[in-house]
Amino acid sequence: MKTKLLVISLMFATLVNYAQQNAQFTQYMYNTINVNPAYAGSRGAMSIFALHRTQWVGLDGAPTTNAISINTPFNSSRLGLGVSIINDKIGPTHDNTISTDLSYTIPTSETVKLSFGVKASVNLFDLDPSRLNPDQPDPKLNGYNNAISPNIGAGIYLHSDKAYVGFSIPNFIESNRYDDNNTKVYKEKMNYYLIAGYVMDLSYNLKFKPALLTKMVQGAPLQVDVSGNFLFNDKFTLGLAYRWSASASAMAGFQVSDALFIGYGYDLETTKLDNYNSGSHEVFLRYEIFKNNNKITTPRFF
Repeated sequence: MKTKLLVISLMFATLVNYAQQNAQFTQYMYNTINVNPAYAGSRGAMSIFALHRTQWVGLDGAPTTNAISINTPFNSSRLGLGVSIINDKIGPTHDNTISTDLSYTIPTSETVKLSFGVKASVNLFDLDPSRLNPDQPDPKLNGYNNAISPNIGAGIYLHSDKAYVGFSIPNFIESNRYDDNNTKVYKEKMNYYLIAGYVMDLSYNLKFKPALLTKMVQGAPLQVDVSGNFLFNDKFTLGLAYRWSASASAMAGFQVSDALFIGYGYDLETTKLDNYNSGSHEVFLRYEIFKNNNKITTPRFF
């Protein structure tokens, strides 16, 4: 019984740190559209992305996340369009977020482009009080089934074929999920993202890309993700990542064809939760449809 209470306490403490934030991803460098709307259309192709993440395997009520998105440049204009859906399940709660992104790109030189983006989203929040097993259930909790809240966000994204840096706030509107006598049990707050990455040519068939994601939200610790990926023969990707004071990760990816790329990531907790779960798994695939059936001449990590 004591062990069970300890596990629940550790999980609750960790979720408090992250509950006020958006869903987190280890392979954020392939999933930029979910945090920065200015990314829409930046790859010069219709890019279809799907991801599944199972966190803290073996721990009851641990987060499970599914994400799917599609983004594309709009004809021959400077506009980019994107649509994404994120399903996030944590214990008794379900979050479904549907977003639409619009970007506008300005060339700043022959190789560098600056993109501006806006995001419009709607969140469907569902709380199942029966999974809480309370001794004295609060009837007010029943009012948080299928609660709908709209939101807007924006971002900027400076990029070339070799490097990128971006800043975004996906959600400007803060919303309270449960507010009783000024006690906010769950509140969605503004998330601030700073991302950056640079591709280095180590040899004719080997590239290396360090990347950074920094996420800040009031009331939660600063999240810093650093990663390094190697690309071999423009086909196979292998890398490591570290989330400050949270986890270490290993990542692998394979370019199956010009259009299809698949990837896998494994997280190992560096907190006390490591004693009560067998890690986190993340798998994704990206399929791209190129204009006039021409592939991108320079392989991209992002």
